[in-house]
Amino acid sequence: MMRSFRIPSIAILIYLGLLSTTAHSGLSSTTMQTDSLIQTSSQQIAVTHVTLEAKVDFGAFTQHLEALLGRFDPSSLKALLQTDPAAADARLAKMEGDQGLMIFSTQNHGMVLNIAGAPRQAIRYNIGNPRVAMQMTRHDIRAGLYAPLSVLVYESAPGTVRVEYDRPSTLFGQFGNADVAAVGRELDGKLARVIEHAARLAAAS
Repeated sequence: MMRSFRIPSIAILIYLGLLSTTAHSGLSSTTMQTDSLIQTSSQQIAVTHVTLEAKVDFGAFTQHLEALLGRFDPSSLKALLQTDPAAADARLAKMEGDQGLMIFSTQNHGMVLNIAGAPRQAIRYNIGNPRVAMQMTRHDIRAGLYAPLSVLVYESAPGTVRVEYDRPSTLFGQFGNADVAAVGRELDGKLARVIEHAARLAAAS
C-alpha cells in the first residue's frame, strides 16, 4: 500500500509493507526443547516497514538530520548512574535533540562498499533516548531489544534520498503491554517528524 503527501519543494512517498501477514491477535509460536538445559522458542510477529523518499541531496539531508538530533555521550554516565541517578538523568536530558531524540552510533555501509569497488551513499543511524527507553523497559525489559531504533538513510538516485525503518509501534507492540505500546506509538510520530524536518531543511538549503 502506498500513500503520498506533499511538502513544499520536496515529495516524500511513504510505502507501508507488512513483513508478516500474521495478525497481532493471532500470533503463532512454537517451542522446541533442544536438551535438558536450553529451550528455544520462536514467534511470528507483524512488523510495518516504512520507506520515505525525498527529492533532496544526501549530504544536505544527513547534515541536517545529524544537526537536529542530539548525541549520546556515555562518558561518566556509568559512575553517575551508580552514585547520583538524578544527576545522570539531568545529563541525559541535555543530550536530547529534536523530538527528544539522539544518535547513539552510526555505521557507514556505503563507505564499506569501497572494498567491493562499488561505493554508495548509505548510513545507518541508531536513534533513540535512554530516558524514553526506560519508560518501556521498566514495564518489559524485552523492549530493550529495539532501543535504540535502527534507521537507514541512502541515496537511491542522484538528488534522491530514501529513509527506511521499522515502525516503532509494531516492534514494541509485540510484547502485549499497554504502557510499552503507548511509548511505541509516540515514537512513531517523533521519528517521522524529525525526518520530515531534516528533509524540509535540506530542500531549503
